[in-house]
Amino acid sequence: MQLHFSPSMRSITISSSGSGVHGNGGGDLMKIKVARHISYRTVFHSILILAFLLPFVFILTALVTLEGVNKCSSIDCLGRRLGPKLLGRNNDSGKLVKDFVKILNQVNSEKVPDTLKLPESFTQLLSEMKNNKYSSKEFVLILKGMMERSEREMRESKFAELMNKHFAASAVPKGIHCLSLRLTDEYSSNAHARKQLPSPELLPLLSDNSYHHFVLSTDNILAAAVVVTSAVQSSANPSKIVFHVITDKKTYAGMHSWFALHPSPPAIIEVKGVHQFDWLTRENIPVLEAVENHNAIRNYYHGNHIAGANLSDTTPRTFASKLQARSPKYISLLNHLRIYLPELFPNLDKVVFLDDDVVIQQDLSPLWDLDLNGKVNGAVETCKGEDEWVMSKRFRNYFNFSHPLIAKNLNPDECPWAYGMNVFDLREWRKTNIRDTYHAWIKENLKSNLTLWKLGTLPPALIAFRGHVHPIDPSWHMLGLGYQKNTNIEKLNKSAVIHYNGQSKPWLEIGFEHLRPFWTKYVNYSSDFVRNCHILE
Repeated sequence: MQLHFSPSMRSITISSSGSGVHGNGGGDLMKIKVARHISYRTVFHSILILAFLLPFVFILTALVTLEGVNKCSSIDCLGRRLGPKLLGRNNDSGKLVKDFVKILNQVNSEKVPDTLKLPESFTQLLSEMKNNKYSSKEFVLILKGMMERSEREMRESKFAELMNKHFAASAVPKGIHCLSLRLTDEYSSNAHARKQLPSPELLPLLSDNSYHHFVLSTDNILAAAVVVTSAVQSSANPSKIVFHVITDKKTYAGMHSWFALHPSPPAIIEVKGVHQFDWLTRENIPVLEAVENHNAIRNYYHGNHIAGANLSDTTPRTFASKLQARSPKYISLLNHLRIYLPELFPNLDKVVFLDDDVVIQQDLSPLWDLDLNGKVNGAVETCKGEDEWVMSKRFRNYFNFSHPLIAKNLNPDECPWAYGMNVFDLREWRKTNIRDTYHAWIKENLKSNLTLWKLGTLPPALIAFRGHVHPIDPSWHMLGLGYQKNTNIEKLNKSAVIHYNGQSKPWLEIGFEHLRPFWTKYVNYSSDFVRNCHILE
């Protein structure tokens, strides 16, 4: 489009051709004659203003047309949309939003009527909206009811998942049960499976303090085998290792068979059942006998974990912690056995006590040279880490500080420590009253109907060992591999001992797949017993 001014500036021709007014390619669209009384300057300025405004009018018209192309196809409709914009007015959408928010606020404080029939799906909701004329308030109430129902179903599903995980963690896997049965049968039929451990000429070394003595208390044969194998393979001097494996009476034959048929030379291995310790009598451990036989306690650990629980006021994480605290292992004598180490090994000066869910990745011999500065228990503290599950604990996480006895005697901000890999100075221990303090607090918890604490054997130990703990570097003992899948692998590789504490043990199907290989690489898959029981297949 071109503008052509006549030589006298008395007329202006608007042409559609790019070649001039008389070009061959187009025709004249408009011819304007300019009155003589209008100055040329005025006309020129008017044309400049029009040339400046027309592009903006065109762009605005195009945008409005595009926005309403599906709903606004007529010139009249376009005018209704364009007019308010040109005049600086808003449409009614803002008012609709404000009205809707107002209704939401009103309904937020109202309870959804029990008689209100809620659609089962979003599709059904749309169908009912077409067939019924709901008011805005009725519509919002229906939405609120559907969302509340979905939240309840999600919570119930989460709690059911936690319960199933708890049962899976407490159960004995079929393969491990098979292993125990086969080895027990082997003990009765194979003389080699019953041979003395260790051999008679090595018996004096069981109390030789120049050796490195490990104590392991467990009824899990496969787990015990992994602990021993990983310790021997990671040791710089395995010929100095002595393992004291303690188990219960029902597992003793199978445990003895395994280590008799699968020795770990040059390490020395002793297997004993709790029934073979003369010191473990009812007179010496009356409190623990009461714990195992107390009906209320047995119901607490073995009963219905949902009955009586107010799930509406409980978060899934709190519920998971309570389930963890109700593991039946916490009333087992094997789990309390570490508190009697000075009496069970009267000739030893220092031992390293290991849980059965650990793997040793580095040489632990430097622990026997560690100066505990007169303390009894060398342990990793669990209050200086970043993760909430394991390494950011305080006493308040273990004890009920609403109970006056706890509030009077303990500090909620005190830093706890971890079981799993502990260096015990038995000489210093024998000078203390740790065992009596442990028994006294268990009695108090029994009298208070388990209201002082809920979680296992660590709380009474935290009290009994107060003032007797020497913190050791966290690199000696990494915790939490059974709690969380987002474990720092680089840190894991640098840790001397890794601990699968938590429900997701590596020998269970619920174990974390990417963390399992750190444990399974020490499983003896060449053993006929392991292969025939199809463990972890």
